[in-house]
Amino acid sequence: MSKTFTLHSAFRPSGDQPEAIRRLEEGLEDGLAHQTLLGVTGSGKTFTIANVIADLQRPTMVLAPNKTLAAQLYGEMKEFFPENAVEYFVSYYDYYQPEAYVPSSDTFIEKDASVNEHIEQMRLSATKALLERRDVIVVASVSAIYGLGDPDLYLKMMLHLTTGMLIDQRAILRRLAELQYTRNDQAFQRGTFRVRGEVIDVFPAESDDIALRIELFDEEVERLSLFDPLTGQVESSIPRYTIYPKTHYVTPRERIVQAMEEIKVELAERRKVLLENNKLLEEQRLSQRTQFDLEMMNELGYCSGIENYSRYLSGRGPGEPPPTLFDYLPADGLLVIDESHVTIPQIGGMYRGDRARKETLVEYGFRLPSALDNRPMKFEEFEALAPQTIYVSATPGAYELDKSGDEVVDQVVRPTGLLDPVIEVRPVGTQVDDLLSEIRLRAAINERVLVTTLTKRMAEDLTEYLEEHGERVRYLHSDIDTVERMEIIRDLRLGEFDVLVGINLLREGLDMPEVSLVAILDADKEGFLRSERSLIQTIGRAARNINGKAILYGDRITASMAKAISETERRREKQQRYNEEHGITPQGLNKKGGRYPGAGQRPGEDQGQRARQVAFTGRGGYAGADAKSAAAANSRAGRADDAARAEPGVRRGGPDPRPAA
Repeated sequence: MSKTFTLHSAFRPSGDQPEAIRRLEEGLEDGLAHQTLLGVTGSGKTFTIANVIADLQRPTMVLAPNKTLAAQLYGEMKEFFPENAVEYFVSYYDYYQPEAYVPSSDTFIEKDASVNEHIEQMRLSATKALLERRDVIVVASVSAIYGLGDPDLYLKMMLHLTTGMLIDQRAILRRLAELQYTRNDQAFQRGTFRVRGEVIDVFPAESDDIALRIELFDEEVERLSLFDPLTGQVESSIPRYTIYPKTHYVTPRERIVQAMEEIKVELAERRKVLLENNKLLEEQRLSQRTQFDLEMMNELGYCSGIENYSRYLSGRGPGEPPPTLFDYLPADGLLVIDESHVTIPQIGGMYRGDRARKETLVEYGFRLPSALDNRPMKFEEFEALAPQTIYVSATPGAYELDKSGDEVVDQVVRPTGLLDPVIEVRPVGTQVDDLLSEIRLRAAINERVLVTTLTKRMAEDLTEYLEEHGERVRYLHSDIDTVERMEIIRDLRLGEFDVLVGINLLREGLDMPEVSLVAILDADKEGFLRSERSLIQTIGRAARNINGKAILYGDRITASMAKAISETERRREKQQRYNEEHGITPQGLNKKGGRYPGAGQRPGEDQGQRARQVAFTGRGGYAGADAKSAAAANSRAGRADDAARAEPGVRRGGPDPRPAA
């Protein structure tokens, strides 16, 4: 296992990258708390950050604004650092409906959630890596600011085993139960253990393909070995092993007992307040719900919605920030915030939305006031806890620029020599017919077109119009979930169609070298969708093509248009000058139009299909094989399906109603 970062790449830093790497590293070594990497689309920002991580050898957390970009970054970092711990930490909910109450209709909505076990396994793997190693990169979404188990309690609950250790079987089984592992001698799966005589097999919660075998003799650990849970083949014998809890929220029994007493005290105080205000229904409701939760905690050690008592379970005072993933990051860790102009506002908005919902629950007697402390971090708490930070964006926001001061590192020159798109402004009156002729020019030479409109109605009408005129066009709208969205983008790249029409969905992080034209309709309508930042981001979608061009349709040039055009021209001039000085001829990107992480060719897909064929043959009379072979084939099929579901960003169970976290 490598303990230092080793960067693997066929390329060396070029263009603006060497200077950007040098300045970022100097700033970090000088103790600068905030720096901004202003990198244009296609300039290799991820490669720059990877070089900084490899040179400074510091554990790093990379925050992305949504699961799609997190999956993309995770895949890229995995390629750069195959020997190191590159981990993935996003919301593990396939579906999440939070607990809520609507007073106007007297409607209470129970919490309803579907947990993706494989994302949960990856989250556990991420925290384990942060606790055990220094060569760690955790790619996370904004779910990193949500409450997680207290790292101190988590560490105290771990079970350390060494060969020669004196411990009896009952003690090990009791400790495994405390870690919330369940015994299952029939189906051996993640988070379970089985017992056969003096041998205990444990399938660690954070592992997906390795299990632990504990062999005892006369109340002594005689041997520890790692084995494949599918085949049972022993891979290696080891001198020691640490079993981590099955969940981040595991709590020692004594802490639960103490928490129950504190909850009873708060319940008595809250009942008194409600009765004094003549809120009899609320008092009865709160008493019944809380007493039921206390009984469940006493009998089982947990209850439904136990996170609402997290303040007592973690021993925090009123108003104290919850423990989060940031508490697991070492003190000298590095934070990289990708697409910071989107991610930073997200971090600020999470607390306020959560607070409004919970205040209603407390007011109407569904929860104790302490439930308000089960929350994401406030923005001020995030600022206080964040380590040295690099903001990465092509269009940094006012916050990042203010925090960084003069420490804004420009990365404008692309290693490929590609220039920013040429920009033209054309009148609105003939925009649709003009666009149609431009599309036909691009389609004839096998290039793609992105079109952004201001309204859903206009996007639908334009799509219909283009279809009537024989163009191969698709419409990307907000009702399409993440996976299908990435499939549409893949199909565009592969040439299944030529034109993609959207509203606000064609901006950050989309990597489409085949797109040579971006058309922005009604560009002169000032507003969020036509702000300087939005225009630059949208124009940037054509920056990966050697013939990149952006057409802004407007009858006047607004302040935002003028700034976007000016900034693009500044970049083009710098890029052109660099190319001339170094004799560089622009090269088009030749990235494969394959499937995206989380939306595409899922790991194990082919193997799963093959294994199911074998298993089917087995079920039809075993085709000369024995039942054990057929069972193994069935298990392989399941494992391949599991691998597919483990792919970051793949969601099951319908659209996620929460903000992308």
